[in-house]
Amino acid sequence: MTMTSTPTILMVPGLRDHVAGHWQTLLQTELEAQGHDARCVPPLEHDKLSCAARVAALDAALAAIDAPALLVAHSAGVMITVHWAARHRRRILGALLVTPPDFEQPLPAGYPAQEALAQAGWLPTPLAPLPFPSLVAASGNDPLAGHARVAGMAAAWGSRLVDLGNVGHLNPAAGYGPWPRAHDLLAELGTMVARGARPGR
Repeated sequence: MTMTSTPTILMVPGLRDHVAGHWQTLLQTELEAQGHDARCVPPLEHDKLSCAARVAALDAALAAIDAPALLVAHSAGVMITVHWAARHRRRILGALLVTPPDFEQPLPAGYPAQEALAQAGWLPTPLAPLPFPSLVAASGNDPLAGHARVAGMAAAWGSRLVDLGNVGHLNPAAGYGPWPRAHDLLAELGTMVARGARPGR
């Protein structure tokens, strides 16, 4: 990762928070072993479905970081990130946004109902351009969001869309686990930042 200063890499997990076998958890450990300052937004003890509480937790985690930050968000963590960006400003170098869900449509069984998501403040999905460079990594067969919808969100956010192929929701249920490509995408994001890429490029 090539940048003018060493960033802190902050994982923004989804609603299931820290999962031991999840690629985000493994990525954090791998980055720490490489000497990076890698952290994770702490799990909530209460109000776990509250969008405002999730945004506040992300903002608190960022406030505790002295260096500029790179965000690595997955699933609802992407929604947390875009809601945060609509309300706050801190020094964010860029964000890797992986398999965002489509909360505007009913989710599969086992996930929160759309009415519950609306009551918890997740809707509507923010679609303003993000104020920092970003990559949206999209799956071709994600049960939580159609590819066209994710492509539309990426365009609205000014993000570069990366097609991952058919990787499901890129979670342990889909077989991930280790996800080596995360390192490549972080390196690509780092190059974008180093070159002074503006949002939307």
